[in-house]
Amino acid sequence: MKPRIFIYGIAAVLNTLLYACGSSSAEQIPKEQAVNPDETLVQLSTEQAKIIKLKTAGVTLQNISAVLKLSGQIDVPPQNLVSVSIPLGGYLKSTNMLPGTQVRKGQLLAVMEDPQYIQLQQDYLSAKNKLNYAGKEYERQKELNSTKASSDKILQQAENEFRNLSIETRALAAKLSLIGISPRQLTENSISRTVNIHSPINGYISKVNVNIGKYVTPSDVIFELVNPADIHLNLKVYEKDLSKIAIGQQAVAYNNASPDQKYNTKIILVSHALNEERSAEIHCHFERYDKRLVPGMYMNAEIQVKNTKEKVLPSEAIVNFENKDYVFVQEGSHSFRLSPVQKGISENNFTVVGNHLDDKKVVTTGAYSLLMKLKNTSE
Repeated sequence: MKPRIFIYGIAAVLNTLLYACGSSSAEQIPKEQAVNPDETLVQLSTEQAKIIKLKTAGVTLQNISAVLKLSGQIDVPPQNLVSVSIPLGGYLKSTNMLPGTQVRKGQLLAVMEDPQYIQLQQDYLSAKNKLNYAGKEYERQKELNSTKASSDKILQQAENEFRNLSIETRALAAKLSLIGISPRQLTENSISRTVNIHSPINGYISKVNVNIGKYVTPSDVIFELVNPADIHLNLKVYEKDLSKIAIGQQAVAYNNASPDQKYNTKIILVSHALNEERSAEIHCHFERYDKRLVPGMYMNAEIQVKNTKEKVLPSEAIVNFENKDYVFVQEGSHSFRLSPVQKGISENNFTVVGNHLDDKKVVTTGAYSLLMKLKNTSE
């Protein structure tokens, strides 16, 4: 209530001055305007206009550089987000990894254990030995067949056995490679019941999904790794603003927790596919990586869009009353009507007002004084 009393007090002082001058020059106001039941219309004499230094002007065209405010979250391209699993499953024997741990490519992440690893190595070595024997038998049968000491059928059987064992050995070798065991280095003396899981990228651990002793199937994700070198800021832009966005534009990002910490980004991708909310995605690349930036973090961003010619008025021409914006439009030499206005972007003491004030004179200096006089009179 105190602000209203203060405003009314100012209005009372101003009106005392305005009406004091108005009594000596009332003859300058036409008689038909002397009585004004319209609460949106205010009348001033010439002397009253001088007191408040009243000025009027029309809208003008000016270059306005708008700031587009967007929101979104940090995202990681698919090639930089890695899910680590093991193709043959097994029990997690040991790991020292925790979320946030930085890792290097090739670094040991975990040790897995399972009897099937032993069986696979055994099967490979057995198949390799059989293949070696079958190869020698095949060569022997070829020599015998060349002298007609052996039938063609026996030679074909030897060749078929050799080729089948070759296929089996290669398949088992491929399975060993999948779990990180080198077939060339495997011997009967190096059979192991454990296999090691190594990091496929440089980055950090974002998730650890299993605990020691748990059995992991081939479809289970043991770790999730992130390569932060190429994290993106994924922003949502609505259809009406999409035409203002272009690849290469700069965007300044920040989060609500640390609004003073700014991050410079550049737009690298603009999607033109609208979703059900009539919005599209744009991707921005951070110019400098900060370890505080993590995937999933919500961010705000401001983009300086291209300069456009807009119709503007001086910002002081716009007054606010009861949370609504107004201007005073001149209707006669001594009368001004309070008219609602939709404010746009403001820059350098000018505000965008749109098209509805074309060819009209608007009070640019003294608008607040008119508002106080009008409201004081109506009450």
